[in-house]
Amino acid sequence: MAPDGTTALPSPREVARTDDVRGRIVDALATSIVERGFRDTTVADIVRLAHMSRRTFYEHFGDKEQCFAAMLAMVSQGQMDLIYRVVDRSAPWREQVRVGIETWIAGSSAEPAITLSWIRDAPTLRSGARDVERATREGFVDLVCDLADNDDLRREGFSPPSRPMVVLLVGGLRELIAAQVEADAPLRDIADCAVAATEALFVAESAGSPGTGTAR
Repeated sequence: MAPDGTTALPSPREVARTDDVRGRIVDALATSIVERGFRDTTVADIVRLAHMSRRTFYEHFGDKEQCFAAMLAMVSQGQMDLIYRVVDRSAPWREQVRVGIETWIAGSSAEPAITLSWIRDAPTLRSGARDVERATREGFVDLVCDLADNDDLRREGFSPPSRPMVVLLVGGLRELIAAQVEADAPLRDIADCAVAATEALFVAESAGSPGTGTAR
């Protein structure tokens, strides 16, 4: 369900899915990761699920890792698009934080195996896939910086958090989500903790400066 409890949200993969040949191959890899995990997935699994030939696969990707990099980009973009779609930029900033975090968690909960593979498998791969993983991480940092740059936060006397602070926040949230998935525990259980940590980091830098507001 959406954070407002009214409308079912699509998964990030559903948001970003395309029906061209490349998109169907990438989607097949995502399906195999859900079923078998990335390490145990083979090109044979991917082409079987995509109903395509190996020749078609290699016309688009050099190997499984290149396909994985494309999948990371697809799912991450879907997750970011979903957050932008749901967060009301005119709402109070604390409400935006909660809705954004809960939407991120809902997207991560939709297919936990893909979420965990993104966090755990991507950093171990060759430089090309790692570059995409870093780029997706930077994309989330950009998203949070953009959402944090709002007038309601300033009206409370706070400045938007610096980029290093947002990097710290995004890294911490990713690790928290990964630990919860690995423990086979519901991601919704970490929502309040994640929201509280995000609010605290949003105001941490400016709260101690003279003439600024204080966190509530």
